[in-house]
Amino acid sequence: MLSDSEKRQLDECGYLVLPGLMGRELLDEVRKRVEELFVQEGVRAGSEFKQEPHARRLANLVDKGEVFEQVILTPKVLDCMDHVLGGQWKLSSLNVRVADPHGNCAQPWHADSGAIADERGYWVCNSVWLLDDFTLENGATRMLPGSHRWRRRPPPESYESLPGEQLVLGKAGTVVVMNAHMWHGATANRTAEPRRAMHVYYTRADKAQQQYQKRLLSNEVQRRLSPAARRVLALDDPANDALSVSGSGASGFMK
Repeated sequence: MLSDSEKRQLDECGYLVLPGLMGRELLDEVRKRVEELFVQEGVRAGSEFKQEPHARRLANLVDKGEVFEQVILTPKVLDCMDHVLGGQWKLSSLNVRVADPHGNCAQPWHADSGAIADERGYWVCNSVWLLDDFTLENGATRMLPGSHRWRRRPPPESYESLPGEQLVLGKAGTVVVMNAHMWHGATANRTAEPRRAMHVYYTRADKAQQQYQKRLLSNEVQRRLSPAARRVLALDDPANDALSVSGSGASGFMK
């Protein structure tokens, strides 16, 4: 499903913008479920993974609604994972991050999980699902095209502007796929409204999941999952179990 130009964009720049990929029905359903979960979970929201000042979070979303099972199997996004990660990959985590209004929620430049490409190539690839418009003022993600090829991390706690950086803007319903070795970071939300995004994050098969799905997913959810979803979640992969139990998960700055 990827065109040659889309492949080049991923290879050379490190990210690909897919306007309208969610469609109105899916966008509305995800938004509704996200807001329900924030109400239900209250101060616990995001605690399975991380919480942070000036931004609200949700985690472990595959366990929290059938709509998220649909999300992780989106064909166009999976084709991007094939292209970046080489065909052997799995879901690493599925989270939501909401930049609070007038919040100092900017992130330092980072590569997800502190990842540096190894002898086999790239091993992390993320997708950012815009649940609200990303604008100049509301905390859109800035990216440094080409930095995924440098095989080094940015300096720690670095926020300054860098030559060539791009602010990725788009309408709600857009999905941005990015080689997560590329340097990037959310900016501050300077508006009076929250800015919501969902992160659907994949990793190569030989790396541990950021959130070990087999442990986090309820028995009820695991029983109803399709064979395709079980494969994406690596639920029947003994090698994935061994990676997760051994504690060899990714470290560094995480989405």
